[in-house]
Amino acid sequence: MSNHDTLEESLSHEELKYREHTQRGADFCKIDLFRSAREEFKAALKYKPGDDFATAKAIECQGFINRDRKKVLILVPIVLVIITAVIFLNL
Repeated sequence: MSNHDTLEESLSHEELKYREHTQRGADFCKIDLFRSAREEFKAALKYKPGDDFATAKAIECQGFINRDRKKVLILVPIVLVIITAVIFLNL
């Protein structure tokens, strides 16, 4: 049995679940899946309520979600105008 296995065996169920959710959240952040990441960090908070790290990461993810939402709200009307212009020019 390795040292890593011994360490994990000594951790509580709550600590193991907390680590699982924070790792999954970090992995989702790496591929810009911020909604999924935010939900994983929120899930981690069920096992360590008030944890500064998980709370900060959930807030950070929300900031990225808000940023992306603003981009979409700006780009979609521009794309629609371009599509409409192309349609009218081809009539």
